[in-house]
Amino acid sequence: MAPRKSRSASPKTKRINLALQGGGAHGAFTWGVLDRLLEDEALEIAAISGTSAGALNGAALKAGWAKNGREGARAELAWLWSQMGAVEDQGFWPWFLSGLPVPGTREIGQAVEYSMAGQLADMLALVTTPYALGPFYRNPLRPIVERFDFSAVCGDGGPELFVCATKVRDGKIRIFEGEELTAEALLASACLPTLFTAVEFFDEKSGRKEAFWDGGYAGNPALFPLFDPDLPDDVLIVSINPLERDEIPMLPGQIQNRINEISFNSSLLRELRAVEYVQRLIDDGRISSNEKKRVLVHMIAEDEVMQNLSVATKMFPNGYLLNQLKEAGRSSAGRFLAEHRDALNDHSTVNLREMFN
Repeated sequence: MAPRKSRSASPKTKRINLALQGGGAHGAFTWGVLDRLLEDEALEIAAISGTSAGALNGAALKAGWAKNGREGARAELAWLWSQMGAVEDQGFWPWFLSGLPVPGTREIGQAVEYSMAGQLADMLALVTTPYALGPFYRNPLRPIVERFDFSAVCGDGGPELFVCATKVRDGKIRIFEGEELTAEALLASACLPTLFTAVEFFDEKSGRKEAFWDGGYAGNPALFPLFDPDLPDDVLIVSINPLERDEIPMLPGQIQNRINEISFNSSLLRELRAVEYVQRLIDDGRISSNEKKRVLVHMIAEDEVMQNLSVATKMFPNGYLLNQLKEAGRSSAGRFLAEHRDALNDHSTVNLREMFN
């Protein structure tokens, strides 16, 4: 790729980078966050690093931006999630007529987790793989992903985009950017091996055909592409996998869910620990900020909502739940901007020392 050019912005504009976690259907929360951030014309999104659902959200934003700026990005995100099954609240009008309370995320999460489809999927995952389907196998994400305008996704307009996948052969992270951002790269980033067969294609970087799995195993999301000197110092992480749960999981589904959350957060926590270490070296005067970039870390999360959900709700999109997650994301982003706008481009709002001590 050609060297990046720094972009100028008005003094009041806050330039930020976004790091978008993967988490299947829970990525609708990120949709809501992006929808709210795009409304704010005093924010400039300079670059996006995304994994799995985060990669799809990033690609939709970038493709839509090329068509019609902020409104085009919002429209493309809405289209993406309509393909996933998002519906409006009024689709559940029978609850209002019956006088019963409208189901919340906890009720929907439990309904999906304990449904026959959810239980059957758990059992099948223990005894079979997607390869058992042979010629009948189809990746349901492919027809959606292939409808993206990849000339826009790979183009210079809008934020820079980095997509993370995991190489099956050696377990190493693979970052796709620029002209590498193909449908195969996006499908690779979202390839959960219990649901999809590995995405295989020739990789110019390794010079051989590679098989890829979900990027969450190696970087969820990868932060280091955002450390480029020409990009802003601020990295805003949109987290959809709870970092903490007070209750000890005891049931099989609860245990599997927590294992999933821990494994998909581990790479992010490792990178944040490295960021915290560099910050301490700068603060102690052992290195200068000219040698290493002082990264300003921010986070938008809604653990109270996400703790009501599980692996099952990641894998089985529920239209009403997707819309609830979108609204939760919009609300969380609105609160973040109200509380921390002045901190952007000035200081971190995540206390990394406290997080790791």
